[in-house]
Amino acid sequence: MDVSAGSALVTGGASGLGAATARRLAEAGAQVVVLDLNEELGTKFAAEIGGQFALGDVTDATAVDAAYDLAEERGPLRALVHCAGKGGTVRLVNRDGSPGDLELYQQLININLVGTFNCLRLAAARMAKNEPIDGERGVCVLTASVAAWEGQIGQIPYASAKAGVVGMTLVAARDLATKLIRVSTIAPGVFDTPILARFSQEVRDGLGAQVPHPARLGQPDEFARLAMQIVENPMLNGETIRLDGAIRMSPR
Repeated sequence: MDVSAGSALVTGGASGLGAATARRLAEAGAQVVVLDLNEELGTKFAAEIGGQFALGDVTDATAVDAAYDLAEERGPLRALVHCAGKGGTVRLVNRDGSPGDLELYQQLININLVGTFNCLRLAAARMAKNEPIDGERGVCVLTASVAAWEGQIGQIPYASAKAGVVGMTLVAARDLATKLIRVSTIAPGVFDTPILARFSQEVRDGLGAQVPHPARLGQPDEFARLAMQIVENPMLNGETIRLDGAIRMSPR
């Protein structure tokens, strides 16, 4: 997909994986809209890459639609890269013997899985109206996690949601094939993002050492480079790609 004559939306685009991808899309000529909950950081970053910022929660259909409106003011929506998500710990049985937190479980499923479906369905409806370019109307890149296969203890809501994203990928690609829209997913391993910034360097180095090769944390731009390859390569469709240096997560 040639994005130079169209627009792209990146959710969670103010930092980390999303910011690196938004920068790459802007460098490729796309008119980029950054959707994020961090207004101060997102506004500053969007201006830096020549894009625009939209404030919104990915589970809020009205806010996401408004972000797509903003994108389409700058050109037909050709790409969605959905990076927004949230972690959290839920145990099935707490230390005091009480059952796990159902409300938090539902909240995290809503953000990570329902939010993905929401952004995907609204993007697809816009893209389906586009004039094809080289046989394509648009492409959607979703974000899962290696936790979809090897969720660690306490990650049950996050792992459930990311497994759901993996499960929707092929179905979505098949569903949108007649609309000439591709859907693929990246499942990153341990990456150097703001989520890890609260840990000490020793802890971060320890996480990186668990990666067989290269034995380090992944860099956000490595995610962005794969996202751009999915956007640009028309045969990448319906696939979930692990980007993890061959790591297989331990139970803890």
